[in-house]
Amino acid sequence: MSFELPLVPYATHSSISRGRRVSESPPSTRTEFQRDRDRIIHSTAFRRLEYKTQVFVNHEGDLFRTRLTHSIEVAQIARSVARNLRLNEDLAEAISLAHDLGHTPFGHAGQEALNACMKRFGGFEHNLQSLRVVDELEEHYGAFDGLNLMFETREGILKHCSLENAKKLGDIGARFIYKKQPTLEAQIANLADEIAYNNHDIDDGLRSGLLTLAQLDQLDFFARHHREVEAIYPNITGRRIIHETIRRMINALVVDLIGASQARIQDARLKTVDDVRNASALMTFSDEMREEALVLKRFLRENLYQHYQVNRMTSKARRIITEMFNAFINEPALLPPDYQVRSKDPLDSVQLQARKVSDYIAGMTDRYAMREHRRLFEVGEI
Repeated sequence: MSFELPLVPYATHSSISRGRRVSESPPSTRTEFQRDRDRIIHSTAFRRLEYKTQVFVNHEGDLFRTRLTHSIEVAQIARSVARNLRLNEDLAEAISLAHDLGHTPFGHAGQEALNACMKRFGGFEHNLQSLRVVDELEEHYGAFDGLNLMFETREGILKHCSLENAKKLGDIGARFIYKKQPTLEAQIANLADEIAYNNHDIDDGLRSGLLTLAQLDQLDFFARHHREVEAIYPNITGRRIIHETIRRMINALVVDLIGASQARIQDARLKTVDDVRNASALMTFSDEMREEALVLKRFLRENLYQHYQVNRMTSKARRIITEMFNAFINEPALLPPDYQVRSKDPLDSVQLQARKVSDYIAGMTDRYAMREHRRLFEVGEI
């Protein structure tokens, strides 16, 4: 019995997947990639995303986006693109929902701080950590560690990887060594992530007051859609005009992505998933849209991500992560028992302990990290 919609031949079909690391009986009421999606949604790491931030730290307001809402928005965009191209929606959705599972508290500031702390122990990278979460750290099932996801889901989670790390990952890292592409569904999830965070960071920036409509109107891409909304709805103001503008921007990016990618796919004359892997990247924006997206990214970096108020929280986040890491690595007895390493080999013990510390910190929510920092450094906190 098939639960998949009719797909193009070069889509990723469950029936020709490379399978799971631990063999399991096939599901009776859903596809293998639907099973992956469900396991991700029920995971502990996925629930924690509700209290991990994008740009604004969790305590700064309840209406800003979190990693959880971002992941859901990415999944919605990815499903829409995949459906239009008759690719595997369930795989695109599963990858989208899992892509941020390894993110630290405090967004990119937390990741940069933890990577600096882990530099002499192999570094820290959130894509690798997301894979580590689904392969090892989740504890739900009796037969295996992690979630035992399908190869293609795991491959899509790993968007970036150094050659050094790729060599340690076996088949999942091979494409970085041999310069192959992941599935089209993985490529979709990657670009859906970009569409979601660029446009929704505009929304959060306006909501916070760190960005203004006057600033954004200097961008042709924003101004064009803003004027269109004002022409159609001359009397609306406030949140409505912002939402109407941003939804048009997202739609323009999605429509362009579908059209430009479809043209490139047709030119490639694909027949199988292996053809996808051996081609150059096929999911793409048009040249004009790519340029507008780059201008938007640059604007956000200069006006939002580097805003002095964001920099203040970024500085605090780095300090919290760094001080906790140093405390735990210098005195592992401060860690919960499950994160303490007892090894007879001192060198092995230090390396393993550092990775355990990074697992512990990366798994924290923003508010838990702040609370744990107070417990470690403030008199009266326990």
